[in-house]
Amino acid sequence: MVKSTNRILLVLCLGLGLTHCTPTKDSQGLKELSDYPIGTAINLKSTLSDSKKLNLTVKEFSSITAENNMKMFRILPQENEYNWDATDAVVAFAAENQMRLFGHALVWHSGTPKWVNDRIAADSLWAQNFLNEYINTVVSKYQGKVAGWDVVNEPMETQGGKLRSTAWLNALGPDYIAQAFHAAHTADPNATLFLNDFNLERDPLKLEGFLDLVEQLLNNNVPISGIGFQMHYRMDIPDSLILKSLEKAAAKGLKIHLSEVDLIFNTHDDSQAGGVQSYENFTPEMAQAQAAKYKNLVALYHKAVPKAQRYGITFWGFNDRDTWIKPFFKIKDWPTLFDEQLNPKEAYWGFKEGLEENMN
Repeated sequence: MVKSTNRILLVLCLGLGLTHCTPTKDSQGLKELSDYPIGTAINLKSTLSDSKKLNLTVKEFSSITAENNMKMFRILPQENEYNWDATDAVVAFAAENQMRLFGHALVWHSGTPKWVNDRIAADSLWAQNFLNEYINTVVSKYQGKVAGWDVVNEPMETQGGKLRSTAWLNALGPDYIAQAFHAAHTADPNATLFLNDFNLERDPLKLEGFLDLVEQLLNNNVPISGIGFQMHYRMDIPDSLILKSLEKAAAKGLKIHLSEVDLIFNTHDDSQAGGVQSYENFTPEMAQAQAAKYKNLVALYHKAVPKAQRYGITFWGFNDRDTWIKPFFKIKDWPTLFDEQLNPKEAYWGFKEGLEENMN
C-alpha cells in the first residue's frame, strides 16, 4: 500500500494523461523527511539561471556540494592566482538558503591543475610545502562556513585494493594522505573530514584496501572523521552486497556519507567514453524498478549505519538533463530523481517513500 500522498497524486495525474505533475508548493520536500541532510551537487550558474531548478534545489535539499567550483583547478588555475569568485558565490548561496555546504575536494588527482602536477614531479619538497599551504589557505578561509570536506578524493586505484598512482603519491608517498588530513584539521578543527572514493559498494577488494587505509590513519591518530561512498551505482548491483559494504565501513565508527549518488541501467568501464549502451529507451517497468532500488537504498543506509554516523545522502545532480553520466561515459541513461523537464520520476517518489518509512 502506497503511503505517500504525493505519490498518489502522481498516479492520479498519470491516469488522467497529465505528464507535468510536480510536487506541490505545500508538499514536503525530501529534506523535511529526514533527520540527516539530503543533498545535491550543483552548478551554481546553471541553477541560478533556471527558476524551476532553483526552486527545486531549495525546496528539496538541505545540503549542497559544488560540482567543480571548489576543486583545485578552479580555485588555483595559475600559480599565485587564487580565484575565489565562484567559491564565494557558492558559500553565499548556501548561507542565504540555510543549507549545509560540503566541500569537494581538497586533493584529487583529476582536480589538480597541470602546473601543480609539473611542479610536484620536479620537486617533492615544494609538493609537501604547497600541500600544506593550499589546504590551509582554502580551509581557513571558509572555516565555520563549510561543514565538511572530502580531504582526499579517490585515493585508490579504480579496481582492487592498491593506492592510486598519482603525482602526489609519487612525490610524497602514502603519507600525503595523512598530511592532507592534518593540514585540514589544523585549519578548521570543527570540520568533518572525509576520505571519499567510488565503487566501494561493489568491489570487495577495493573496499578492503580502502578500509585498511582508514584503519592505518586511525591507528596513527590522523584526524579522519568520515568515509564517503560516492555511490555511482547500477541497477544490477545486489542490495545484499551494498548492505555488506556499508556495514563493514560503519564498523570503523566514522561518519558515513553517500556522497555522489546516482543510479544507472547501462554499464561502463569507469573510464571516460567507456559506456556500454544496453538500454535505448526508459520504459515504465524500468522506472518502477529504479524507484524500488532508490527506496531500498534508504533502508540499507538505515540498517547498516547507526543513526549517529549518518552524515547524509547527497545526489550528484538531481535531474537527467544535467547528469554527468551521459557526457562523461557517452551513453544515454536516466540516473536521477527528476527527468529532463525537471518533473519528478518514479525514482523521486520511491526515494521519498524510503525516507517516510525510515523516519526513525
